[in-house]
Amino acid sequence: MTIKRSLISVPLRLSTLLLMFLLSMSTQVFAVDSDVSDSEESIAAGKSIFNSNCRTCHRLDQRNVGPALRGVTERHSLEWSKNFIRNSQSLVASGDPEALAIYNEYNQLAMPAHEFLADDDVMKLLSYIEYGDKVDPAAAEAGGEGVQAVAGGGIPNEYLTIILVVLVIVLLLILVVLGLIISILTKYLSSQNLDEVDEKFVNQKTDFKKILKSDIFIVIITTLVIAFVAKSGIDQLYTVGVQQGYAPAQPIAFSHQLHAGQYEVPCQYCHTGVEIGKSANIPSANICMNCHAHIQNVGGKEGISTEIQKIYNAVDNNQPIEWVRIHNLPDLAYFNHAQHVAVGGLICQTCHGPIEEMEVVYQHSSLTMGWCIDCHRQTDIKSQGNEYYDKLVQLHSESKNALKVKDIGGLECAKCHY
Repeated sequence: MTIKRSLISVPLRLSTLLLMFLLSMSTQVFAVDSDVSDSEESIAAGKSIFNSNCRTCHRLDQRNVGPALRGVTERHSLEWSKNFIRNSQSLVASGDPEALAIYNEYNQLAMPAHEFLADDDVMKLLSYIEYGDKVDPAAAEAGGEGVQAVAGGGIPNEYLTIILVVLVIVLLLILVVLGLIISILTKYLSSQNLDEVDEKFVNQKTDFKKILKSDIFIVIITTLVIAFVAKSGIDQLYTVGVQQGYAPAQPIAFSHQLHAGQYEVPCQYCHTGVEIGKSANIPSANICMNCHAHIQNVGGKEGISTEIQKIYNAVDNNQPIEWVRIHNLPDLAYFNHAQHVAVGGLICQTCHGPIEEMEVVYQHSSLTMGWCIDCHRQTDIKSQGNEYYDKLVQLHSESKNALKVKDIGGLECAKCHY
């Protein structure tokens, strides 16, 4: 009966071999666009760009607020990828099916535009996305500290999902085939002269109710449910307080694209406190009237447009314009505009993005603590011709490395959480 029992085990062995073959096929890594450089210099420069602009919402090999990025030039054309990075919303507005699919998959969360990135910068960013910080499989198996496992050997999430679905379908078909083979073998063996023990073995039935009620099955299902709920909860916690892309409707349709872009009105003209105080302050109506008292716009009552008439009404009635705040920092965080703009020499676009191109202003950066810390780690101190840093530069004159914000206490907790 050893031979007869082995007949029943043959289908199981065949299914195991087939499953191993399918799994080996699923670990193939898709090719990356050959135009993307894999040089160490490009990858290092791309990592800096990634940390400054992308790290809050994206990971290379894991889904975060946005999709995992590695493999983007395989999933999409290189030109499409570059256009999406620079201005995803323009692609969405044009009805591009690939952009719309991503936009809808991630709850229509608007990705900030990065049109300030030059073509060379975008290519360096793609170099890091495709080749940077890859996980060593041996280190991953050893459970090395800080190593993140790459799902499916670097396979993009979309393809991994398809592969898993195909595997499930194939396994179900295998189960059906195995059921038919076992049924045929059972009938064949039943027609033979079997002793009592062998006959009992051949005709044994699987008690599915007993399996479903077993402690092992209940533990497995409970563990899976808890893991899924915990993962979903943690993912949601990472998005609490992050309002990147927030663009509320304002009481007056003010266009920064027209004022700061077309007419090149300096930001400091309206936001007068940006170089002298903690807050940039929102301009009062009288600052608007400095220009609009001398400008006649076509359309609206008596040659004044409807939107500009709202400014006149605010001045005439001595009522403030109730602008909706866009950039909100928690009360526990201290931020001083003058320190960054007047002393640090930063331009407004560093934090607020291409404000001169925004018809409707939105929160360009995440403004999370991690985003600020990354900036402090990477930003050089502009000490030349800046008396504020004279003594500091003298103390660090022996250092061959560029002086960065982190070197002057930019990572100290009390600097922002006093």
